[in-house]
Amino acid sequence: MERKGKSIVGAISIILVVGVVVGCVAVVSVTRHNGKDKLSSSSKAVIAMCEPVDYKEACVDSLAAAAKNESATPKDLIRSTIEYTIQQVKGALEKSGDIIKEAKNVNSTGKMAFDDCNELLESSTESLEYSLLTLVDTEIHKINEKEADLKNWFSAAISFQESCIDGIPYEDLQKQMSEAMVHASQLTSNALAIVSSLSKILGDFNIPIKPNNITSTARRLLDVEIETDEHGTFPTWFSAADRKLIAKPNKNKNNNNMNAGNRPAVTPNAVVAKDGSGQYKTIGAALAAYPKGFQGRYIIYVKAGIYNEYVTVAKGQDNVYMYGDGPRMTMVTGSKSFADGVTTQDTATFIVQGHGFIARAMGFQNTAGPEKHQAVALRVQSDMSAFFNCRMDGYQDTLYVQAYRQFYRNCVISGTVDFIFGDSTTVIQNSLIIVRKPMDNQQNTVTAHGRKDPRESTGLVIQNCRIVPEELLFPLRFQIKSYLGRPWKMYSRTVIMESEYGDFIQPAGWLEWQGNFALDTLYYAEYGNRGPGAVTTGRVKWKGFHVITDRKVALEFTPGNFLQGGLWLKDTGAPYFLGLKQ
Repeated sequence: MERKGKSIVGAISIILVVGVVVGCVAVVSVTRHNGKDKLSSSSKAVIAMCEPVDYKEACVDSLAAAAKNESATPKDLIRSTIEYTIQQVKGALEKSGDIIKEAKNVNSTGKMAFDDCNELLESSTESLEYSLLTLVDTEIHKINEKEADLKNWFSAAISFQESCIDGIPYEDLQKQMSEAMVHASQLTSNALAIVSSLSKILGDFNIPIKPNNITSTARRLLDVEIETDEHGTFPTWFSAADRKLIAKPNKNKNNNNMNAGNRPAVTPNAVVAKDGSGQYKTIGAALAAYPKGFQGRYIIYVKAGIYNEYVTVAKGQDNVYMYGDGPRMTMVTGSKSFADGVTTQDTATFIVQGHGFIARAMGFQNTAGPEKHQAVALRVQSDMSAFFNCRMDGYQDTLYVQAYRQFYRNCVISGTVDFIFGDSTTVIQNSLIIVRKPMDNQQNTVTAHGRKDPRESTGLVIQNCRIVPEELLFPLRFQIKSYLGRPWKMYSRTVIMESEYGDFIQPAGWLEWQGNFALDTLYYAEYGNRGPGAVTTGRVKWKGFHVITDRKVALEFTPGNFLQGGLWLKDTGAPYFLGLKQ
């Protein structure tokens, strides 16, 4: 009863705030015209744009400067919103420095968390700047063609901001940082809401919208499997000569049949070999040689070997293509863990920040073990990145799909607790997911998606994969409970479709995070799965869980729609299909 009363009061308060804000805009923007009051076009645009957002007052503040210009267009107002939001995120970044300076008795992990926070807020700012560039470079009547990109950038900006707060291990400092970021967070959410309602907003002002031919073309391909030939279809950035070379059989006697297809017969920009037979002995050294302002693909060949190093493909190191001799032969390994005083994101053995990254025939692992808790093998915040024939091995938090659009194909991913997690837009296709034996007091959860805002375009899709227990877990599979996932954030979104899983998956399928948290707001779904673990009659009864029966709904989560894969997966050189397998 108490909760219901609070909800009613809250609803009334929202209505009053909206009324006051809209009223204020109208009063301020009234001009005299032929002796009559007339609301200026810019004011009407402000009202229209602020209508779909959750934080009305912050929206009006962000548009105040632009609204003074009566000739301001909707595009001018959107630009004003983004620029104002960037200012607020930069302001939060400055406050972060003040908070850690004034804090007392903060250990090294806490200081590391604030360093992470600064880095994450810089990434958030960059995402917003990408959206601004996209807006500036696009004619207003074509803006709907860029809606997916804009939502991608804003979703990532929200993800980075949330990760900043999550990583702070002190409750009081976390609260201070949350308060310092509240305006920036609200404005970023507002910007995403505006972009999500662009068609309606522009329609209100009779701005003609160009039909989105790109999207419609992609949708026509949804039911067609586009499976590239590993030895005959190539990335568009390969030259004609390179294509001819790859088409020839690999005659390297040192390669067995399993690895023959892993090594493209092209001349890489850098060769890494532990035995000194390459230009560099470490992957880090090869990346350090990445030329500033490099255009095109930067190709790095990593020869067989165990590379015990921590690698970062840094911001600005875009379009790196890295390949090895096989996921068990070319392995990057590390052992950092949260239990050793390292923040979760910094435990990663291999980090990818540069956009357009492709990895092929490589392994990434974290050997910290289940007793060390969070220990990331691979962390990715690279837009339009792809991993083909790779392995990611660990226990808790193995694969951190942190942000942006990502694609995994023919990979092996192993772990125990939340071992595929993050707030990206990710599809894992035709891969093997191995659930390992955890600590005695733990339960296994394959996924933990972290969508905070319902308008974010993010989500995790597992398509045409096999989810199996490892040998050590198999005899204990009914004693140690295993689930498909649990909701890390309020609007967690995970879809598993056309996949196979065994009887070790609990009949309920999914696990609560804590009590009733997010059970009504999450979106968890299963479609067309097979195997004894895929029977849905005993599944959770949460409002947010769905058994998809409509093929059209399932198509929305395929790479063609969910990742806009028809526009970029062809350039990765990896096999894929855009629609449903069956």
